Amino acid sequence: MSDSPFIELTIVFDNQPFSPELQTKWGFSCVIKGLDRTILFDTGSQGETLLSNMAHMNIRPQEIDVVFLSHDHKDHTGGLSHLLKKHSQLEVWLPEFFHPQLKESIRSQGASVVEVENFRKICRGAFTTGVIQGWIKEQSLILDTPQGLVVITGCAHPRIVRILSTVKNLIPKDIYLALGGFHLAGFEDKEINDIIENFRNIGVKKVAPSHCSGEEARGGFSQEYKNDFIPSGLGKRIKIQ
Repeated sequence: MSDSPFIELTIVFDNQPFSPELQTKWGFSCVIKGLDRTILFDTGSQGETLLSNMAHMNIRPQEIDVVFLSHDHKDHTGGLSHLLKKHSQLEVWLPEFFHPQLKESIRSQGASVVEVENFRKICRGAFTTGVIQGWIKEQSLILDTPQGLVVITGCAHPRIVRILSTVKNLIPKDIYLALGGFHLAGFEDKEINDIIENFRNIGVKKVAPSHCSGEEARGGFSQEYKNDFIPSGLGKRIKIQ
């Protein structure tokens, strides 16, 4: 668990709008501050937009210590090269199945690559789930905070309920918050309702669906979770104390 007075999550790239002065594009990226190391979760689809949004939110590339890539899709890795041109002295944590050419490109720009297969610690209070199997394999980020676990997902391709169940098995603590892309756009109402019921059964206290979660799912979560639903999108800052 982190002993920082608070952990701050800032969404710096998203197709879901929240702060109107920022540039929305399809993709997702979130900065995590307050741990021993500052983590950038995914990099969105476009580097210039990522860096512009970060600048508007007074986040310098040089503040980043670790880039955490959830999966090998352009809307989550597309901003990496631009970031490395500004600041390459960092670690890039990525699933081991990423293409060797991408890994070599990252190393050639001066960053180090950490290849992830299994659950492991990134720094005090932060862990990777390891690669979770699914129709598209993916890793998610776990934060161990004083309020409980925070789970950040890129697109939740292995299915969001499977990811949350995996987290509970890895670290048997309450899940305080699930945030990110839940990959529920286009799902039928019954399936969305079943997934929300599974969230409740797992014991997820708060939710902040964004990116590829879909308006129907966001509406369903909002109706069920009420004050524990966190409206999310580009520019949203969440402090966890």
